[in-house]
Amino acid sequence: MKISLSFVSGALFLSSGVWAAPALEARDELTVMSKAMQRLHAYKEANRQAGREMGLFAAEKYSTVSAVTKCTNGKSGVYSCSNVDMHGFLSHQALGSTTREGNDIWGWVDPTSKREFVVAGQTDGTAFAEVLADGSLKYWGRLPTATVSSIWRDVKVINGYAYIGAEASGHGLQVFDLRKLLTLTAAKTFTTSEVTARHTGFGNSHNIVAHEATNTIYAVGSNKCSGGLYMLDVSNPAKPVSLGCASTDGYVHDAQCVIYSGPDTTYKGKEICFGYNEDTLTIYDVSIKTSIKIISRTAYSGSSYTHQGWLANAAQTHLLLDDELDEQDNNLSNTTTYIWDITKLSKPVLTGNYKSTTKSIDHNLYVVGTKAYMSNYASGLRIVDISTVASQPTGAGMKEVGYFDVYPEDDASPGNIFNGAWSVYPYFPSGFVVINSIERGVFSVKYTGA
Repeated sequence: MKISLSFVSGALFLSSGVWAAPALEARDELTVMSKAMQRLHAYKEANRQAGREMGLFAAEKYSTVSAVTKCTNGKSGVYSCSNVDMHGFLSHQALGSTTREGNDIWGWVDPTSKREFVVAGQTDGTAFAEVLADGSLKYWGRLPTATVSSIWRDVKVINGYAYIGAEASGHGLQVFDLRKLLTLTAAKTFTTSEVTARHTGFGNSHNIVAHEATNTIYAVGSNKCSGGLYMLDVSNPAKPVSLGCASTDGYVHDAQCVIYSGPDTTYKGKEICFGYNEDTLTIYDVSIKTSIKIISRTAYSGSSYTHQGWLANAAQTHLLLDDELDEQDNNLSNTTTYIWDITKLSKPVLTGNYKSTTKSIDHNLYVVGTKAYMSNYASGLRIVDISTVASQPTGAGMKEVGYFDVYPEDDASPGNIFNGAWSVYPYFPSGFVVINSIERGVFSVKYTGA
């Protein structure tokens, strides 16, 4: 089962030949939304509606898995795989959603009990589950959306508090204390009034960026700050304090913020944000919130929609970047990840790219040690050895070492479609990795390679 889309003169055509108007879901006025973002939103909303009509989100469609399903001869049950075993699965229905559609995912580990919790975004709210010792998943409850449902919901965690934003009109930022899960004896649907706080200085947002070291939340792609970095001090989670915004480079789609420890001595010890700004890699010095400085703004050949990225090594010399529309716009035969040398923050250099072993659109990636965990929509989780990123910045030494494909419908004929894995969280100490599938639910898997 495959959905293909084409965009012609402001209209969308599905593979069936049916015309679909690119009407965007309700969100707050954002006059700065670029044509590229409007196009991306229209693509995804038409794709989602087609999936609904095809029954991809039907009730009782996907069953819970509580036992280990080893990857044998390239399969873990119906899912194609390599060096990755499935340890558990809960559908979005089992996770309490009535819309049964997923998006972002993050995690939290209670520092005392060491229990590992999943925070999974869905169109109608946020679900909470626990990764048990055997890797199976136990559902503990959910927090409904603050206003209305949205395809886009994003969550990050700082010090045991989940910070949740959405593209829903008037949503703002929900702050939820995850410690509430520790004393539950049965699953609970929390009310929206049971949050620690709800910040309404902005309405809709596209992504939430968390910097634990400075207790700062950055809402990006919101209806404020021209879509740029909207900054909040969350030292007191019950009372987020606005720190202003950085709007100079306009819309920020996603970002990663760190205390810089790389080779550029000018910025040692500074708080630096790497912004993925639709058509550029934009690097900010955000150390002084009242005086944000853009260090560099760098475009690159082949860009279609600069989506997300992550630092590739602890030395902070290189980063990896995902472009969400290059596969479609440039008719690329395989998922492409861009490699940047950032040894001099004022002059980042695109040094090469990594080509995946299969065709699909990339979405989000995160790095643990020498491996990148990529959620590449219809080809699922791809695990790539990036240990040579500094010595071979062309990408020649990068290689795929494992994968788990959560969308078997297109296995026979892979395509550039917005189905499958939305995001992945690979940071649990246990080694279990959780994937949020748009159609199915949350998978708990484990890499078995070296």
